[in-house]
Amino acid sequence: MKVSRFEVNLFGENVYILWNEKSRHAIVVDPGMMRPQERDAVTGFIDSNHLQVQRLLLTHCHVDHSASARYVATRYGVKVEASLADAALAQHLPEQATFFHLKIEPEPLVIDAPLQEGDVINLDDESIHVLATPGHTPGGLSFYIPSISLALVGDSIFRGSIGRTDLPGGDAQALVSSIKTKLLTLPADVALAPGHGPVTTVGDELQYNPYVQ
Repeated sequence: MKVSRFEVNLFGENVYILWNEKSRHAIVVDPGMMRPQERDAVTGFIDSNHLQVQRLLLTHCHVDHSASARYVATRYGVKVEASLADAALAQHLPEQATFFHLKIEPEPLVIDAPLQEGDVINLDDESIHVLATPGHTPGGLSFYIPSISLALVGDSIFRGSIGRTDLPGGDAQALVSSIKTKLLTLPADVALAPGHGPVTTVGDELQYNPYVQ
């Protein structure tokens, strides 16, 4: 499985495309593009590489991660998949945009297909395990891919830090519990690819992250 990353919007959000070099099957994770040129960069990559988008996954439903979810879903004929615990956040994308003074007018987002703890998503012969990691939002999810020792962790944990919990639905105690029980119990060499910023590893966060000691 190959992983391509695009940094978009004012928040420096990471959009991930998981894809198979042979079959050209692909999964889009957290399409938070807010400007036409950002959409063009992501869809241009998909189209120029002849990728066939199979699924669209959201780690959570904050506007910086989901602003282009419906656009991508419609363009490629797939469903928006996320935790139903974030359904209220998805419905309030317009209010989120207003709160952050964004010059966009997103429509309320409907989650088409629910994801939950224990689900397994397949990209050809490789499995993606859904982990419930609430705290940053009520329905926060992470996606663990054992075959490449990688977990897409949304805004749960960052290099040396953790996600904010002061927005609606945030819960600091739940977030720390999620990180300790779901993410830092993965093998030490697993790379943690966050929703913002650089990749880190389970081992480094166990040793150096002051928020989870």
